[in-house]
Amino acid sequence: MADGKVELSRVIGWADEALELRIEVDGEGAARLRRLAATQDDGRSDGEVPVHSEAALGTDREVGHGVSLPLVDVVVVGSGRKPEAGKRYCESIVGERMRYVSHTMRENGPWQVLTVMLQDAATSLVASLTYEILMGGGVVRSWTKLTNAGSSQVALESVTSFLGNGMAGPGGALGDVDVLWAENDWLSESRWQVRDLRDALPDLNRQLHLSRSRARFALTNLGSWSSGTYLPMGAVCNRRTGHTMLWQVEHNGAWHWELGEFAGADENASYVALLGPTDSEHHWRVTLHPEESFETVPVAVAVSQGGLEGAVARLTRYRRVLRRPHEDHRKLPVVFNDFMNTLMGDPTTERLLPLVRAAARAGAEVFCIDSGWYTEIGEGWWEKVGNWEPSKSRFPNGIAEVLDQIRAEGMVPGLWIEPEVVGVRSLMAQQLPPEAFFTRQGGRVLAQGRWHLDFRHPRVREHLDKVIDFLVDDLGIGYLKTDYNVNVSPGTESGSVAPGVGLLQHNRALLDWFDGILDRHPHLTIENCASGGMRTDYALLSRLQLQSTSDQQDFLRCPPIAAAAPVAIAPEQAAVWAYPQPEWDDDQIAFTLCSAMLGRVHLSGHLDRMTNAQQRLVAQAIDVYKQIRMNLADSVPFWPLGLPGWADPWVALGMRSPAATYLVVWRREPSGDTAQAKPVEVALRVAPRSTAANPRVLYPAAGAQLRWDPAGGQLSVLLPRAPSACLVEISPKLPDSRP
Repeated sequence: MADGKVELSRVIGWADEALELRIEVDGEGAARLRRLAATQDDGRSDGEVPVHSEAALGTDREVGHGVSLPLVDVVVVGSGRKPEAGKRYCESIVGERMRYVSHTMRENGPWQVLTVMLQDAATSLVASLTYEILMGGGVVRSWTKLTNAGSSQVALESVTSFLGNGMAGPGGALGDVDVLWAENDWLSESRWQVRDLRDALPDLNRQLHLSRSRARFALTNLGSWSSGTYLPMGAVCNRRTGHTMLWQVEHNGAWHWELGEFAGADENASYVALLGPTDSEHHWRVTLHPEESFETVPVAVAVSQGGLEGAVARLTRYRRVLRRPHEDHRKLPVVFNDFMNTLMGDPTTERLLPLVRAAARAGAEVFCIDSGWYTEIGEGWWEKVGNWEPSKSRFPNGIAEVLDQIRAEGMVPGLWIEPEVVGVRSLMAQQLPPEAFFTRQGGRVLAQGRWHLDFRHPRVREHLDKVIDFLVDDLGIGYLKTDYNVNVSPGTESGSVAPGVGLLQHNRALLDWFDGILDRHPHLTIENCASGGMRTDYALLSRLQLQSTSDQQDFLRCPPIAAAAPVAIAPEQAAVWAYPQPEWDDDQIAFTLCSAMLGRVHLSGHLDRMTNAQQRLVAQAIDVYKQIRMNLADSVPFWPLGLPGWADPWVALGMRSPAATYLVVWRREPSGDTAQAKPVEVALRVAPRSTAANPRVLYPAAGAQLRWDPAGGQLSVLLPRAPSACLVEISPKLPDSRP
């Protein structure tokens, strides 16, 4: 609006039954994201994708526009930010100067791909912004590619992968908005937090100060663990309207996201900025010479009118479309792993063979030998990683004896490997050239007794390709557990680059290496692990089949981790330990098994030392899991008690599939109260009101009692003892067909 006149704007956009995206280009050529919102509540639980309809593209019409943010924020050495921007990634000088050049729209399978070209005349930087819209899915994936089209070099300090407005949603107010994020530490993963946005970004009386807050609510992940402090995710939810934006940064390393306000005509003017590594936070700075380009890490944003659960449902379906197709996602085989609370990195033929037989009797379909198989007896497994040759003292007749027995019992053999590091006592530490390792100030980067390999170097990939081909082709393994137990920050200077640049390049080379493995061995299943859940991201999980959710050894502390995991991981990829022990009672055995039954069962424990009755209790759980797992592969999660707190005495996780609804309910007691526990029940809202349903306990066979209230769509679960848990199925009640 200028002198009372409405300027003409070009509208670029897309709308279908799930999402509306609208970009406006003003009379001066500035392009701004005006709207990203759900067009209807995603209430479907059947996984169907609605028919889409294209919005008018590239048409000219009169629309009023106030002050808004550009499509991309680019901080360049010598230009920086506007004076009022502070440290925020929303109001850079170059981003504000970017002008619209052109755009294209095309279909690519399930995606509608919108590409918008912008250019800054002063630096000659050309920005190509890509928005991949999952048609009918309510999710947009975006990234930015910058190209130096000039004759002088340009030094970049940061580039946004996504910059958008409208946290409060259509018709919403910032005072109604909550911000959500997940703290993610070793052994205590996926602890979701909620804060009133106006508590994080207080109202400063903009009218009096003739300005607005320079504050931001920001999360930053440092180092090579993508989820070493926080999950690479976040959300804003409007408590009044249900409008929700839920995002994930799809990168296996450093990232940053932030929320804030900006100066606009609307008092609710706000932004979300999603980035990969930056100079200020991660020692990342890239110099683009003429004709050189840089592409940011991709991010995804789900929008829903159905609150957090609606947005999680949409992001879950998106993840299934995004990832590399693999038979593991349909079959969901039960994996036995010998590590957790069992052999703990000290395997031998003598110890393994009884476990192999017991795992087969329990119903396991994969048997994975974890760490230690490559070290001699008496050597620690930590500092010897790197050679990946089977131990002779642990396997006197060769490791093939154990692997053959695994196959003879009808299971697929698997092995653990930690490919990105070489232990200081490994022969590979001397056999690979110095350039094959991370370096700082001319010396190798030492991380907890390991040297870190640089996957940009061809000798590294050549060495590890031979290792993987030997394990698969010669030893015949069909399952590979890849671990990563160090967190390197800020990265490597090898190649005369900033350390954050070296880390990003390594991370991308690692992804290419995994792609190459699965191209050569398409039936190999690869598990992603990093001290449990320290690298939970969809750069890796779009390629690899499973994700370890935690290394937590206390079965009473597993439920909040297992219950929250489906926010970050598709259920059929979320591997949860279930490690029953012979000294436990039946309630404890059932408790740990229930923890894994709405995800992927990672069975462990000394099954070989159990009584016949205990073994039957384990086998019954695995049999029930096999009956429901085909439905988990297209289910979406929900939380009848809300996202779990770390010390909650009751925890519940639900899965809705087209066939049925499943619930796991855990009853825990505060420390010291177990002996005094009395029968207690919990009420769970799991269905619409006036719903006729048939709830039944699937596992364990005894203990839990159910009561269904059709008027409220509510299930009451009574668990008479603590700790205890149960798996419940709720299926539609069919009309009585009797005459």
